[in-house]
Amino acid sequence: MTQQKEMEGRVAVITGAGSGIGKAAALLLAREGAKVVAISRTDEEINQTIDEVRKAGGEGIAIPADVSKEEDMKRVYAEVEKQYGRLDVVFANAGINGVWAPLDEIELDEWKQTIDINLTGTFLTVKHALPLLKKQGKGSIIVTASVNGTRIFTNTGSTAYSSTKAAQVAFTQMMALELAKHKIRVNVVCPGAIETKIEETADRRNIETIKEPVEFPEGTIPLTDGKPGSSEQVADLVLFLASDRASHITGTPIWIDGAESLLLG
Repeated sequence: MTQQKEMEGRVAVITGAGSGIGKAAALLLAREGAKVVAISRTDEEINQTIDEVRKAGGEGIAIPADVSKEEDMKRVYAEVEKQYGRLDVVFANAGINGVWAPLDEIELDEWKQTIDINLTGTFLTVKHALPLLKKQGKGSIIVTASVNGTRIFTNTGSTAYSSTKAAQVAFTQMMALELAKHKIRVNVVCPGAIETKIEETADRRNIETIKEPVEFPEGTIPLTDGKPGSSEQVADLVLFLASDRASHITGTPIWIDGAESLLLG
């Protein structure tokens, strides 16, 4: 007798699904039976994600969209409703590092870009998912924040990024209480150093001029002697939070960092 897959029949929207944590989560949720809707600004990357989903026997669609644009996110959920008629899981994962620099050197448009994608993008991803989630009568929303701005404040220059990550935790906890009566759970994962492409989006300028010199000769990730975590490890956590195994967990930030933030925080 074939054992039923954990996410069988459910539909999951994943933003930032073209690489890193989002892609790993898309592949894992699809492997567990979910129909995956992969969202990213980069058409080629999400098409590759869905190709891999299908080659592994899963099901899904790719929808190019910018999470910071309301019309794009309205279009995403209209397509989800048209294709599947339901929504069970939202993984609001899209984000950028943006510009890391001394505060007096950060331009307003640089600040706004980080806020728009990381925070406004989370707001729009969740807001426009709610009609479908409420119609379903339950659901799971998972947000990707970070150790930065929540436990770690030593990455000088990351003011815009860290501010969005702190705000995502507050947003998650506000939504958890607001949506509890609809049986919609809202949780937030806070990764530490993870091997992803997000570092490629960082623009660091003159941060050495404001950095406090600290040296950790044994490395900064105690659990692994300095080795970063993997996207697949974060995906495992996302699957748990999306599943019925986490049915009584909501409004909870979970740090996944090998104790990095306990050392640096």
